[in-house]
Amino acid sequence: MTSAEFYLLAADAVLFAHTLLVAFVVFGLAFILIGKLRSWSWVRNRWFRLAHLACIGVVVLQAWVGAICPLTTWEMALRERAGEAVYSGSFIAHWLESILYYRAPEWVFVVCYTVFGALVAAAWFWVPPRPFNKS
Repeated sequence: MTSAEFYLLAADAVLFAHTLLVAFVVFGLAFILIGKLRSWSWVRNRWFRLAHLACIGVVVLQAWVGAICPLTTWEMALRERAGEAVYSGSFIAHWLESILYYRAPEWVFVVCYTVFGALVAAAWFWVPPRPFNKS
C-alpha cells in the first residue's frame, strides 16, 4: 500500500466515522421520541443522553462561532496528504460526501443546527433520562 492509498483510506475512515456521528445525532433524537411513545427504557440511559446532548451541543456551538468541524478538517488534511484536493473516485467518499456535505448559505446551517439542538434539549425534559445510580 502506497502512502497516498493509506491517506485516502484514512480519510475515508474519518468520513465514515463522521457519518456515524451524524447518524447518532439525528437517529438518536428519533429513537428518543419513538422510545417515549413505545416505552423503551434504554432511551432514558443517562450516558446515552449526555453523549447525544454533548454531540449536538458541539455542533451548535461550532455553527454559532463559524468553526469548521474538526472531523472535516482532519479528513480534508488526509486527502490533501494523499494528493487529492477534492473527493474523487472512492465509492465510500462519493456517497458519504453526498450525504454529509451540501451547499447552502451559512445561516441555513446555523438555523437548522440550532433548531435541532433545541429539539434535543426539549426532549431532555419531555423524556428525562434516569438519574445516575447512587453507590
